[in-house]
Amino acid sequence: MNGFSLFLLIMLAIIVGIIFYLIAIYNKLVRLRNQYQNSFAQIDVQLKRRYDLIPNLVETAKAYLAHERETLEAVIAARNSAVTANQGASAGHMGAMIQAESGLSQALGRFFALAENYPDLKANQNMAQLSEELTSTENKISFARQAYNDSVMTYNTAIESFPDLYIARPFNFTEADLWEIEDAEEREPVKVSFS
Repeated sequence: MNGFSLFLLIMLAIIVGIIFYLIAIYNKLVRLRNQYQNSFAQIDVQLKRRYDLIPNLVETAKAYLAHERETLEAVIAARNSAVTANQGASAGHMGAMIQAESGLSQALGRFFALAENYPDLKANQNMAQLSEELTSTENKISFARQAYNDSVMTYNTAIESFPDLYIARPFNFTEADLWEIEDAEEREPVKVSFS
C-alpha cells in the first residue's frame, strides 16, 4: 500500500467517523425533544383528570353553596377556559395554557376557602373523597410540571451547546418553553382540607 492510498483510507475513516458523530448528535436531539414532549403529555393526562374531577366537586357542593353561585360559576368558567387553552397548547408553546391554569388554580383556591365555612359540606363523604382525589391530582401535576421543566432544560441546553447547535439549527430544533408560574400565589398547589 502506497502513502497516497493510506492517506485516502485515513481520510475516508475520518469522514465516516464525522458522519456517525453527526448522526449521534441528531439522534440525541430527537430523543431529548421526544422526552420533553412526553413530559408535556404527562402533565396533560393529570390536567384532564383534574378537569374531570372539578364538575363532580362543584355538583357535590351545589346543594350546600346554593347562595354562593358566583364562586361555583367562576370555578366552572375557569375550568372550561383551561380545557380550551389545553386543547390549543403544544409542548414547548403553551403561554395561554399556563395563564388559564393559573386562573383555574385561583378559582379553586377561592372555592375551597369558601367551602371551609360549611361544616355540612366538609362532612359530606363525596366531597371528602373528591377533595382527596383533587389533592392527589394537584400533587401529580406539580411533579409532572417539574419533570417537564427538567426535560425542557436538558433539551434547550443541548440545542444551544456546541457542536449540537450546528445540527439543531438546520433541522429546526427550536427552543421549548418552560412551564413558568408568574403569580406567586400559583406556586402553591391547591390546598384542600375538610378535616
